[in-house]
Amino acid sequence: MGQAPTIFEGDARAALTLLSYDELAGFEDDDHLEAFACWRRSAGAIIEGLAPTRPGVATPTGLQKAARAALALKIETRREARAFFIAHFRPFRVSPDDGRGAGFVTGYYEPLIKGAFAPWSEFSAPVLGRPADLNSLQPHHDRAAIELAAASGETTPILWLEDHVELFLAQVQGAARVALPDGRQIRLAYDGRNSRPYTSIGRLLIDQGEIAAKDMSLAALKSWLRANGQKPGDKGRDLMQRNRSYVFFRIEERFDPADGPTGGEGIALTPLRSIAVDRAVWPYGAPFFLNANLPWRGAGPSPFRRLMIAQDTGSAILGRARADIFFGSGDEAGRRAGDIRHDADFAALLPRETPP
Repeated sequence: MGQAPTIFEGDARAALTLLSYDELAGFEDDDHLEAFACWRRSAGAIIEGLAPTRPGVATPTGLQKAARAALALKIETRREARAFFIAHFRPFRVSPDDGRGAGFVTGYYEPLIKGAFAPWSEFSAPVLGRPADLNSLQPHHDRAAIELAAASGETTPILWLEDHVELFLAQVQGAARVALPDGRQIRLAYDGRNSRPYTSIGRLLIDQGEIAAKDMSLAALKSWLRANGQKPGDKGRDLMQRNRSYVFFRIEERFDPADGPTGGEGIALTPLRSIAVDRAVWPYGAPFFLNANLPWRGAGPSPFRRLMIAQDTGSAILGRARADIFFGSGDEAGRRAGDIRHDADFAALLPRETPP
């Protein structure tokens, strides 16, 4: 093994160690054709110059060349897909920023929530669209101030959801599907945030001794919030407001139900292939091989050894060996995603075109 220098813009101190593919346990057993289909979406976005919804570091020349190659080839088998990745990329172990031996992964999903275009007794949580004065270079009002303005009628909601807990979780996930009373479904798509720091309220509950770390889950968090009230001044609402970050949405009325929500790269996410990464470190479209033991198929942990594609980002996803795995849409995806808080080994697949 040899030492690799800086590879991507924005990651000037990355500790990368060159590996061989034989050293990636489980790489041979993955479905490379499925991974290639996900990667090809990124390749299309790269070559078309698609504007990301959340801009990050520039796409390296080597990644652009690999994207052109992917679009020019007709790859139809797992063997051909595996050969493509090996021919165009070299694997490098990624050392975490904090010096730990392993990186860290969490999971996220697209909630399915009930909602309506007008406030009813059962739809009381207002969804807000992007403010005209939102500026990514300057922090906007924090969550408490934004919610106060909405309650006083200073802003016009674009939709109403069943409660503030579901709205809060939709903002944490960055997207949601909404079931309307007439049976239709629409999608809430990310349309900016207030640039305030993100705070994990689950971590706050653990630190306060309200929920033990081993018992923390999405269901436990929801239960605690609802049990402690959602009205202004209630403990549950106050806790949510301690996360000062606030996400704004736009409505998509026409979308393919088979596609995941749009990620930071500007393309639809693929369950268990798309990951969110730190956009200040890695470019969109970068492939990674993750190796971990996760409860991703059921309640018990099992090997997770999969080729993943960086297609999204998040305000809580910081560091070079940090990723959020997209699990899909709906309650079952949410249950599985909510249980993921695990160490993982990261291998970045860097283009062979990258200068040594």
